Amino acid sequence: MLQESEILAIEHELTLVPHKSAAVIEALKIVQQHRGWVSDEAVAAIATHLDMSPAAVDSIATFYNLIFRKPVGRHVILLCDSISCYVMGYKTLYAALQKQLNIRFGETTPDQRFTLLPNACLGCCDHAPALMIDANLHTDVTVEQLETLLEKYV
Repeated sequence: MLQESEILAIEHELTLVPHKSAAVIEALKIVQQHRGWVSDEAVAAIATHLDMSPAAVDSIATFYNLIFRKPVGRHVILLCDSISCYVMGYKTLYAALQKQLNIRFGETTPDQRFTLLPNACLGCCDHAPALMIDANLHTDVTVEQLETLLEKYV
């Protein structure tokens, strides 16, 4: 079931598009913003609200890597694994993140503080390696910077 605030936000998005189904990505983002992730129940509720099938909504939700289909930590770390980042130290950075957080890709720290995910490209190849924490892009990241960087995210 969608919350009233979610419905209001989705209804606003519907005024901006010619067909209900054109608002599906925004609806998914709205639900995720309110809940932190998009459950199967939320997919079904969005589908009902937009006159779509749950399978159609799910296929869109699972296509986009920034729509989280399972619970994530308070902060999501996206580590760029593009060729530029790979060449410039991705493997060392990933190893350091694994060691410091004691998690691998797709996992969340026991305190629910961080979830670590790979990302195909963050679009800053000239400043590799890069990672994004929540909406904050960090470039030219070194292993030595990690501890201080992560301390900023409580």
